Amino acid sequence: MALCGPKLSLCCLLLSIWGVIQLALMGVFFYIKSVALVEDLPLEEEYKPTEEDMKNFYGDVDRAYSQNAFNCWIAACLYVGTFLISAQQFYMNNKSTSGTAF
Repeated sequence: MALCGPKLSLCCLLLSIWGVIQLALMGVFFYIKSVALVEDLPLEEEYKPTEEDMKNFYGDVDRAYSQNAFNCWIAACLYVGTFLISAQQFYMNNKSTSGTAF
């Protein structure tokens, strides 16, 4: 049963592909602790230059990078689900239109 039309299902299909690629790559870059993404980490505003605070800072940075990587991969998995639904809808729309051509 087709729930959406062929154009909408194709649009969602393409957006899902892009979402999976982008979020998977962002997850990889967060996982390898890319310095370019440090501004996206939820950290405290200030750390004092003591040895204990610097250890806390490095620990917070590691946890934030890991959490953001897992969040990106979870979102990519959700896009895979959207991709599967869109692909099924696209298939159903093409199946129903190809049978009426004769």
